[in-house]
Amino acid sequence: MKLTGGCYCGALRYEAEGEPMLKAQCHCRACQSYSGGAPNLFMVMPAAGFRYVKGTPKSFRLEDRPDRVTRDFCATCGTGVASHRPGLPAVILKIGTLDDPALFKGPRAAVFAAEKQAFHIIPEGVHAFDGLPPT
Repeated sequence: MKLTGGCYCGALRYEAEGEPMLKAQCHCRACQSYSGGAPNLFMVMPAAGFRYVKGTPKSFRLEDRPDRVTRDFCATCGTGVASHRPGLPAVILKIGTLDDPALFKGPRAAVFAAEKQAFHIIPEGVHAFDGLPPT
């Protein structure tokens, strides 16, 4: 599968190639804060098939958090584009940044469901995990 996408203003563009390792929605408090309150819809793609083709992202990581996720975003418009977890040879793409979000076809899992808000909906048939799914 080949995916293309980028930020809202177009200053940052990427390509991702390979088979998705996970299609999910995250309900952790960090993702809720970063998304503005909603769960984060994402697709995990192999790091070897990912590259930025236009622009250079800004990134940040909160050192005091146990997960130490690095989040890439556009320096111009602020759109969060991708995340990287230590020890995971993959890139976590935000579905809203895909040129064709329909390729997502919905989550297969809901992670950190223990932290979800009452107004968050987990679609019927989607397996919910209190934290991350077992590897």
